[in-house]
Amino acid sequence: MDIKSWKTKSKQLKSEIVALYLAYKHPRTPWYAKVLAAFIIGYALSPIDLIPDFIPVVGYLDDLIIVPAGIALLIKIIPTDILKECRAKAQSDLLNRKPKNWIAAIIVVLIWLLAIYLTLSLLGPLVFKATRVK
Repeated sequence: MDIKSWKTKSKQLKSEIVALYLAYKHPRTPWYAKVLAAFIIGYALSPIDLIPDFIPVVGYLDDLIIVPAGIALLIKIIPTDILKECRAKAQSDLLNRKPKNWIAAIIVVLIWLLAIYLTLSLLGPLVFKATRVK
């Protein structure tokens, strides 16, 4: 595969994720599809992974298996007419403007800050206690 085909596939994936997000917000989407969409889209956009990426090979497998499998499942369970409508809207949205979801960005940042705070509050006393001179 060359770089151009990777860029094309990347744009298609981005458009598909936006379409699935729009389908998630669509009033006629079934509740079970909305639950799965929230999980898959959140996982795809979140910097927090089930298996951390720094673990060789296995770290990237979750991204290469969970996200595409979830997207494929969502495409099957979301009604075709809703998905078609949302894909068209996603294409026009991506061409006209870049979507911004500040609330999602703030939530991710808050999760990271909470994780850092908890790590420091739990491990900080142990680390600093060992380095103190009596």
